[in-house]
Amino acid sequence: MAVPDRMDEQLRALGLVEAQRRAAALFAEVEARGLVAPGYGEREVSDRIRDLANAMFGTTKYWHKRIVRSGPNTVFPYKENPPDRIIGEDDIAFVDFGPLFEEYEADFGRTFVFGEDPAKHRLRNDLPLVFAAGREAFRADPDITGGRLHAEVQALAAKAGWTLGGWHAGHLVGEFPHETIDGALVESYITPDNDHPIRRTDRAGWRCHWILEIHLVDEQNGFGGFYEQLLDLA
Repeated sequence: MAVPDRMDEQLRALGLVEAQRRAAALFAEVEARGLVAPGYGEREVSDRIRDLANAMFGTTKYWHKRIVRSGPNTVFPYKENPPDRIIGEDDIAFVDFGPLFEEYEADFGRTFVFGEDPAKHRLRNDLPLVFAAGREAFRADPDITGGRLHAEVQALAAKAGWTLGGWHAGHLVGEFPHETIDGALVESYITPDNDHPIRRTDRAGWRCHWILEIHLVDEQNGFGGFYEQLLDLA
């Protein structure tokens, strides 16, 4: 198998960045149109965003299930499938979509708050701050492992007064289907058991690229929020 050359790597990185740019544009339009709003069910919101992605970019495929969660459903990790729920007037909700743009995977998550609950607003505002601090920890340590980065993110969440939801804080991303990831392959995740360096190449010789997921949970009040995007590419 031929080893990818520098130009191949640059084109691949540009493809992933462009996929994220389109995902960000989609989410900006979702917010501008008020598609995530009180009175709508989670599945209905998911379908509305799906239809908008198709209209904007011709996107019809997603590499992971489309997630819209609100209220108490926001504490559940990815693998759970809580019952459909109507978004309330004084509520919190997040959207986690993995659209495919050309052959490249995007993975993008954002949180929306309705009403004046200060705890919900504080959690929503802390999400990008914890993400940015986690990215700085990654950039500051050339040899950082998945386990060490997870520990950093967990400490950042605790310092802000939240619990880190789920069993991992991110994963590999690439072309569809990217290097197989599942619960048995901890080296594909930012998780406590991953002692492999994040900066490495995969089995095919490609440089690994990563998504950083920040899932913060307010255990006392029973809600959470979510924020994710590319870790190692701007």
